[in-house]
Amino acid sequence: MNTVGTIDHPFTHDPQKQAPMKPSTDEPAGSATQDFLINGAKDSRQNRTREMQLIPEAMARVHMRERLQEAERDRLAVRLASARRMQRRAERASLRARRALAMAVMQ
Repeated sequence: MNTVGTIDHPFTHDPQKQAPMKPSTDEPAGSATQDFLINGAKDSRQNRTREMQLIPEAMARVHMRERLQEAERDRLAVRLASARRMQRRAERASLRARRALAMAVMQ
């Protein structure tokens, strides 16, 4: 076989020196090569690639925002429960003080 290089081991890594790719004969005309004929297709493909690379970062940002909101809700719930506990304690102390005052006045 007179193969200069293979896909896995090309003869050269310089794209200018590599042989151009030829369309497959068993593919219908215009199926995969149409993208290369549209002006700006490479730019849109590059933008999609950039967007695809940024998706995990965006997902991590959303995940962190959700975790921060959840932590804030938890802190608010703890503060509310503590405030209610302190209010009940204050009400009980107020009742004890009233009873003590009433007992002192009655005697």
